[in-house]
Amino acid sequence: MPELPEVEALAAFLRENAVGRVIARVDLAAVQAIKTFDPPLSALSGLEVTGAARHGKFLDLDVSGLHLVVHLARAGWLHWREALPPAPPKPGRGPLALRAHLDDGNGFDLTEQGTRKGLAVYVVRSPAEVPGIARLGPDALDVDAERLGALLAGRHGQLKGTLTDQTVLAGIGNAYSDEILHAARLSPFRMADKLTDDELLRLHAALRETLLGALDRQLGQRAATMKGEKRAGLQVHARTGLPCPVCGDTVREVSFADTSLQYCPTCQTGGKPLADRRMSKLLR
Repeated sequence: MPELPEVEALAAFLRENAVGRVIARVDLAAVQAIKTFDPPLSALSGLEVTGAARHGKFLDLDVSGLHLVVHLARAGWLHWREALPPAPPKPGRGPLALRAHLDDGNGFDLTEQGTRKGLAVYVVRSPAEVPGIARLGPDALDVDAERLGALLAGRHGQLKGTLTDQTVLAGIGNAYSDEILHAARLSPFRMADKLTDDELLRLHAALRETLLGALDRQLGQRAATMKGEKRAGLQVHARTGLPCPVCGDTVREVSFADTSLQYCPTCQTGGKPLADRRMSKLLR
């Protein structure tokens, strides 16, 4: 899933390549992707792209005061296209959800792989009209250690789930929560409201170092290379069975119904593996 660094880098890419261009046409290829009807998608045609921003994991394209807001969900992506074909795409079961044509012949596709569709597109007058944006907590990069402590103090839940709860902190998903907890040397099952002062400081430092480091690697990349850049920078996420680059221990996994987490026992859980079941505690 695209998270804060990738969405911020996509916004920067669009500011460089799309701002100042006029939207010639927007083609909808997957009807289920559009979540609003007023203003209609066609209202964007003929308007200039005036900005691009990020709200948590939402991408926001400002089109002369209207906003094309996109949540890429788990398997969505933005593909920049040069010399788009003039014929509108045929709606179907393929990955294409939406195509935006700019006045110079270039544009972008929004695609989503797989059969489980979650990519969402909104055309609104204000980003706050998008329910997911209205519910967002503070941006993960805007909180200092003191505020992070206050946010976690009232959350009697595991750190992994708390970090990925967008109403608590906006922008962190499955991959970077694994990376942050590994860098902070904290178990994903540590209770969020039980951190010591030292653990809180480690968590805040790891959060900023992980997100800013990833963002620094992503900025300046073309949209086509961002996914590869993300994978190349991961230490534990999606590295089950491989050696931890910090200590050499084997990276382990805990699987849930529709997701999983990865961690290093030596770095994060005192060498003890976590039981691979939901709401598990450390094996004794």
